[in-house]
Amino acid sequence: MAVMATRSDSGMRRTTVMLSTDLRRRAHAAARKRNVSLGTLVRESLDAALLTWEAPREDDPLLSDHAVYEGRAPRDLAKAHDRYLYDDGA
Repeated sequence: MAVMATRSDSGMRRTTVMLSTDLRRRAHAAARKRNVSLGTLVRESLDAALLTWEAPREDDPLLSDHAVYEGRAPRDLAKAHDRYLYDDGA
């Protein structure tokens, strides 16, 4: 009987992920090119993606400078930045 070794000491848990045929092929090719396992590629890619989705740091010096920034940014700031920067309320 074959026994699969667990990695409980490394803090990892086995997870099944469904990938399209094309994405799986591209991921395997990228892993081979980097000379890493598919699991390593997936972990590193997911870690990098999650960093971009995390909330902004509360201790960011730009956001804590009240001469530059005060309060929460409006949700449409990127789209309507000219109105927020240059509209004098007239």
